[in-house]
Amino acid sequence: MYIFISHTNPDPLYKQIKDQIKNAIASGQLKEGEALPSIRGLAKELKTSVITIKRAYSDLENEGYIITRPGLGSFVASISKERLKDEKLKEIEAKLKSITEDAEKYGIKIDDIINILKELEG
Repeated sequence: MYIFISHTNPDPLYKQIKDQIKNAIASGQLKEGEALPSIRGLAKELKTSVITIKRAYSDLENEGYIITRPGLGSFVASISKERLKDEKLKEIEAKLKSITEDAEKYGIKIDDIINILKELEG
């Protein structure tokens, strides 16, 4: 698993790590039951603090993406693709809401945004 963190990204480092692990799970790159790197190992690899990795792993566990077994490590939890899809749709909806609010300020109509989306679809 490859994780890239950017200090110019406005998201906190723990969120960047969390989001990339979630994406790896959703894409199937990380499979159910697969072990994640140890907290200390990942912190060393990413040249970040152990606290940052602990926060990312803790959030992932609280959200049901991973399970942690004391003395054994953290593993990808059993999670349905439908749940992942629903969560991503909610995230996209929030982004679209923000986009439409910004568009309104400049007199851009929703139809214009829909046309852009259709063009992107190909």
